[in-house]
Amino acid sequence: MQPIVMTLALVAAAGFFAWTANRRWAQLFSGAAEPRFTLATAPTLGELFERVKDVVVYALGQKRMPQGRYRIAGLAHMAIFAGFSVLTLNTIVLWGRGFDPHFDLFGLVARGTLVGDGYSLAKELFAAAVLLGCAVFVYYRVVARNQRMTLGVEGLIILGIIATMMLADFLYVGAETARAARIAGVAPSFRLFEPISSLLAIALGKVSNGWLRGLEHGGFWWHSGMVLFFGNLLPYSKHFHIITSFPNTFTRNLTPRGQLPFVADIEGKIEREEPIGIRSARDLTWKDNLDLYTCTECGRCSDNCPAYITDKKLSPKHLLLALRDHLYDAEKALIGAGDVPVSLDHPIGPDANGVRPPLNTTPPAPAGGYFRDSHDIELVPNIVHPDVIWACTTCRACEEHCPVMITYVDKIVQMRRDQVMSKNEFPPQLEKPFRGMETNGNPWNLSRMSRADWAQGLDVPVVGEGAVFDVLYWVGCAASYDDRAKKVARATAQLLQHAGVKFAILATEENCTGDPARRAGNEYLFQMLAQGNVETLNGYGLDAPASTSPGYHKKPIVTACPHCFNTLLNEYPQLGGKYEVVHHTDFLNGLIARGLLVPEKPVAGRVVYHDSCYLGRYNDVYDSPREILAKIPGVELVEVPYWNKNKGLCCGAGGAQMFMEEQNEHRVNKKRTLQLLDTGATTLSSGCPFCMTMLSDGLKAEDKEEEIKQLDVAEMLALSVDFTKKPSPAARLALPVPTHA
Repeated sequence: MQPIVMTLALVAAAGFFAWTANRRWAQLFSGAAEPRFTLATAPTLGELFERVKDVVVYALGQKRMPQGRYRIAGLAHMAIFAGFSVLTLNTIVLWGRGFDPHFDLFGLVARGTLVGDGYSLAKELFAAAVLLGCAVFVYYRVVARNQRMTLGVEGLIILGIIATMMLADFLYVGAETARAARIAGVAPSFRLFEPISSLLAIALGKVSNGWLRGLEHGGFWWHSGMVLFFGNLLPYSKHFHIITSFPNTFTRNLTPRGQLPFVADIEGKIEREEPIGIRSARDLTWKDNLDLYTCTECGRCSDNCPAYITDKKLSPKHLLLALRDHLYDAEKALIGAGDVPVSLDHPIGPDANGVRPPLNTTPPAPAGGYFRDSHDIELVPNIVHPDVIWACTTCRACEEHCPVMITYVDKIVQMRRDQVMSKNEFPPQLEKPFRGMETNGNPWNLSRMSRADWAQGLDVPVVGEGAVFDVLYWVGCAASYDDRAKKVARATAQLLQHAGVKFAILATEENCTGDPARRAGNEYLFQMLAQGNVETLNGYGLDAPASTSPGYHKKPIVTACPHCFNTLLNEYPQLGGKYEVVHHTDFLNGLIARGLLVPEKPVAGRVVYHDSCYLGRYNDVYDSPREILAKIPGVELVEVPYWNKNKGLCCGAGGAQMFMEEQNEHRVNKKRTLQLLDTGATTLSSGCPFCMTMLSDGLKAEDKEEEIKQLDVAEMLALSVDFTKKPSPAARLALPVPTHA
């Protein structure tokens, strides 16, 4: 071909890409330190294996792409990705032919060889799959106009580049084949290993030599050149994820999903008036920025966000885009000499009236929620409206559906921390629960002395009164003070007593775990509560090995509250509290498996189970509640189509929303209640006191509270167990190992 032209193209493309990469690299590390990969925190071999496996499964294998209602789009994306991966070798061959027309990668892809012909066939089939995938996305963007996606010219340009590269390769091989056949004095014929190109060669059989030469050169240079152009376009578009999704997956957080970042020396930071959380772009870590680079703008996060689909200002997708665009807009301020005033070189910023331009995306972001500015400025309220971060229920639906492993909850909570801890700004409804947790150890601010009143008449042993126990029943604030949730506590206690489990409660020594405080950004209050609880639990030996609880390394803590469950299990280790924590549905299911509980009395009805976010998406407990319900005679267990298990819609109470007012009349709990009612269920079952409250309110809003029952799984089981029949002595030999590991 033309070695000089190819050399110039490769050098120019590589040079421009290096310049861009240097800019993006500087922006990546323009913020706060992230001790994820330092000498002190170097990953073990096990962690390295886990990270490599994640890259293979999620980045290369694209496990999350074809899930649920995104199956067709996911398969189309997988086809395009696979095609590009296979054609990478072909691109290298074409670049080599820019210097030597006969270059075949040192004989590796030579025609007539087994490997060469096999690769030719794979190349053509995958190129066809790429074209089919492009057609699917053109349909979604032009015909169906799928609103979860960013609909704009950029996407169509990228699809056009990809599709024409495939067509150019067919044209190059077809024209080359037709010209070679003419030189040999034979007519082009169908070739099994190049089915599409050989058919094209047959069609070009009567085209003149000049045209064949032109088509061959055109196909060659279009494919070769467009790869270089496309590679340099990536860092300036949403397709940057093609490069960044691999390191983003490799470096993802391997700590438990239910564990938020820990703030060390928080009292010292408060005394020194140091910022806590995320205030500006300088507080974003390199991993936060890598997340921003990696967003594909597919919209799956917002498509499943309970706040977004009930018309709140929060859209996880647009939150990421606002932060990413601000990172780019403030490039000079972040990696230059401090704050840069608005100028002709950087025109984005507030107008004369102090009004900042809104984030300009298609489809538009929620009105009044997202803005742009070129200064190194406070993110809230200058880039995102406060309502954006306070609408989050921390349900993790966004993270569960993100195909490139981006996290959102940690960033939102970090911004809440800045608002609460540094600026003392938060929704006024949170003032009472904050004060209640601080003074009385519960967000309702009710008397600590009445914490165990729910157990009156049950003779429940208390740890502080010298009770000998194998299991600690952590009741939680809701079941201690809320009249409806108290019934769940009583049902759980009665089932444990009937099964012969030696359990006890902390009573007045139990405090709120601090989950509402931490999710609301009050990290200091959380740590204060957590440290007190850790001292109490460790003081009673819950952190020590225990031979009195067979099947467990330590005495297990059983709780009916998923929020307590998650905090005790996943977050207390940050403060020295490492315990064996079991949700009551897991523990009760184990008791049934041991024969210690026998559901035999019919409880007739059509039952739908609602998954708690902190039990399901945070801790993968999906099966035990359903298994218990399925074992109850008379129960017809049904599921909400699509919106179940890891795709289940939040009740609306998480992230301290239980204690706040929703931002508009479209309530999350009402939407979820309607989904459950659409199954035709006569009973709504749950395994979380917060969910129970929200669903009960939803039933009242629909005037269904008398018609439809709302029962915890433990209450359903208690209705089915004959308490007059004691379990056999043989079944009591050991405590059950929980069915969920």
